Amino acid sequence: MDAGIRIDVDISDLTKALAGLSHLDNPDTEPLMSDIGARLEFSMRERITTTKTAPDGSPWPANLEGTSILMRTGDHMLGSVAWTASATEVEAGLSWEYAHVHQDGMTINAKNAPFLSFVVGGKRVNKKSVTIPARPVVGISAEDAEKIDRLATNFVAGRLGGGE
Repeated sequence: MDAGIRIDVDISDLTKALAGLSHLDNPDTEPLMSDIGARLEFSMRERITTTKTAPDGSPWPANLEGTSILMRTGDHMLGSVAWTASATEVEAGLSWEYAHVHQDGMTINAKNAPFLSFVVGGKRVNKKSVTIPARPVVGISAEDAEKIDRLATNFVAGRLGGGE
């Protein structure tokens, strides 16, 4: 007579668990991407109106008038904050045509006249060139990264729990 060993494995719980995870094969991630876009919009608006800092946390250089930085052009900047999201990506930025000047900085030289002429603090100023320092608005700060991580973690946790 054969005295073998028999092992029975009940995988019914595993089968149920795998069936419960099947919705992760092709999740609808557009809500997550939209949440990330909204977070980035909030951060860009906060930089323009309140913190006056770059995404890396460095303060923006002061302006010549000693007034609130980017507030003369702030309406243009604020009005141009935009984002779009799909299931696979988020794009966030500024659509104002001169936003790149503030984001990257720029030197403007007189072309058709000997000087650039403008008013600073109520006084007329003439210069051959003017350098506008970079005051980055677009980017992901450390706080943004943490919040995006939390959004993604909560999204996955909700999917694992069967929630939408």
